[in-house]
Amino acid sequence: MPREEIKPWLRTRFFPHIWCPGCGHGIILHAILRSLVDLGKTREETVIASGIGCSSRMPGYINANTVHTTHGRSLAFATGIKLAKPELTVIDVMGDGDCTAIGGNHFIHACRRNIDITAIVMNNNIYGITGGQASPTTPVGARATTAPYGAIDTPFDICRLAEGAGASYVARATIAQPVLCEQYIKKAIQKKGFSVVEIITHCHTQFGRKNKRPNPVDNLIFFKENSIPKAKAKEMTEEEKKGKIVIGEFVDREGLEYTEAYLKLIERVRG
Repeated sequence: MPREEIKPWLRTRFFPHIWCPGCGHGIILHAILRSLVDLGKTREETVIASGIGCSSRMPGYINANTVHTTHGRSLAFATGIKLAKPELTVIDVMGDGDCTAIGGNHFIHACRRNIDITAIVMNNNIYGITGGQASPTTPVGARATTAPYGAIDTPFDICRLAEGAGASYVARATIAQPVLCEQYIKKAIQKKGFSVVEIITHCHTQFGRKNKRPNPVDNLIFFKENSIPKAKAKEMTEEEKKGKIVIGEFVDREGLEYTEAYLKLIERVRG
């Protein structure tokens, strides 16, 4: 895709960005913008919402309608926007802690409502911007500032959580598969209902240095070597899958979308 098609979607006056050199969030930003351009979306009809965190700084760099909200509450803001103007394309970008810790209830209820919002969860297994604390997705045994001897909490599987809560589309990729990230994001945006795309990325500054992956390249190699397609994972034992990242599409189903149900209710009440 020509650079000229992407550039109008960037607020170049805010560059250079705040992310650490080599951060995977830049790959995800590019995948989102390429998806929007490929789908023929306009900046005027697109909303990007976020909460607080490294990933949540992303809307500041996107030249569209953007909302930088409070920690864990971005889906509440996005829900209000979508209900007020259902014709808008609404995307919510979140980190793993932002989404599944303080924002956990908002996340599961957005899935349950099946509102037509695309949630892109950037999972780097850590709270990066606030000091490297363990998050709800920090692997057992991984070190963090709040788990100097290794985390003992069982982590969430974000995709299984979204599937169980009722999302219409759920997929996972890593930044080592940027084309796959883009494909899943496009499908998520096109899906009528709540869509979740979990993208496994890294924080080499806060997570990597404590867990023997101190450089961006170390993490890319790790993702490439440990990613397995969903079909292959089905043939593996739980022991064989330990430490692996299962990628693919996990849910693609139809269901009553929330804003449509809400409008039907209004019509029925008004008679």
